[in-house]
Amino acid sequence: MHSTMKKLLTLTAFALAFSAQAQKHVYEDLLVLFVDEKYEKCIYKAEGYTQGDDTKKDALPFLYVSMCLFEMSKQEKYNADYPKASRDAIKWAEKYRKKDKDKEFFGNYEDFWAELNTVSFTAGENLLDDPKGVSKAKQIFDGMVGYYPENPGPWLLLAMCQYKSNLNKEGDLSVKEFDKVLAAAGDVGTLPRDQKTQLKNALIRYADYLVSKGQRDRAKQYAALGKDHFMDQPDFKGLWDSL
Repeated sequence: MHSTMKKLLTLTAFALAFSAQAQKHVYEDLLVLFVDEKYEKCIYKAEGYTQGDDTKKDALPFLYVSMCLFEMSKQEKYNADYPKASRDAIKWAEKYRKKDKDKEFFGNYEDFWAELNTVSFTAGENLLDDPKGVSKAKQIFDGMVGYYPENPGPWLLLAMCQYKSNLNKEGDLSVKEFDKVLAAAGDVGTLPRDQKTQLKNALIRYADYLVSKGQRDRAKQYAALGKDHFMDQPDFKGLWDSL
């Protein structure tokens, strides 16, 4: 784990400890285990909190399980015992977000969200290229919009997966959600860097998909959403010129 992330997490813990709005438990014990990279112990303890009568409504234990699994997914030594660590990290992130609907703690972990977004989105994109991988890709993008519904790109690739799975009504709903989320985000230029990259990739892939379905005008309509922001990037310019 990067030392900067350790410092950020430690600062976050102090901030939470003194926050008037902080939940009753601050979970310094989980923070210490996480920073010390004792991930299995941290998961065991955090899962206990998620089941305890006094603590099961608290959001942070769910987040710690997600963060631990994500760190473990990067290390070979955990592969045998935790083969689905990266996918489970997404699931626990979703559970966390359901508990933190008002985003009381969400903004304190921007580095984690950016990294989880990037790794998950790339995995989903790679699976999209394999006809047998569409259902797994759908799982990933579905999880991403669960833990970070304000991130527009995954909505569009979730829609693509749904269309490819003959779930047309669901696909239409995901596209509508994408439209809504992008409008709510305001200026694309203000999106975090990871989300901008994901949006660009999603627009390229979705436009290509629409062209393959004979919907060139609609493809151009969606590509136009990125025209003012991504034209200096060869992959996007290539798409635009082809339309």
